[in-house]
Amino acid sequence: MTARILVVDDAATVRMYHRKMLGDAGWHIDEAVNGMEALEKVMNQPADEPFDLLVVDINMPKMDGYKFVRELRRLAQVRQAPVLMVSTESQAHDATAGQDAGANCYLVKPAKPSELVLTAALLLGDAGVAGRSVASLLAAGVRP
Repeated sequence: MTARILVVDDAATVRMYHRKMLGDAGWHIDEAVNGMEALEKVMNQPADEPFDLLVVDINMPKMDGYKFVRELRRLAQVRQAPVLMVSTESQAHDATAGQDAGANCYLVKPAKPSELVLTAALLLGDAGVAGRSVASLLAAGVRP
């Protein structure tokens, strides 16, 4: 079964970038332009097609990423998927605030394609994609 990822970002170019990188890895991508729309999508997702991962920006109108994640984690009636926050906010306290809100991981924009895909694969438990990502990093000379 193909993993379903919800990308939440108010910038169309960022959504397009994430859709391309994550879609090319073989996952199904849906989008929301802010936390409010994302919350509606999560609450209305079909029971047999839940989101497996949420990729969330912080700075968005209507409902920012921190508030969205806090609200998401309060929803006992929905399946709780991992949350990967991706933001231009690059201070350590930003990542800590994301984790305090309930995010599982934090990347700084612009996330490198290999970093984004590998992190998503690890959060999804997708060993095939993770292995290919690590292999491509090693082939490019990046060492852990």
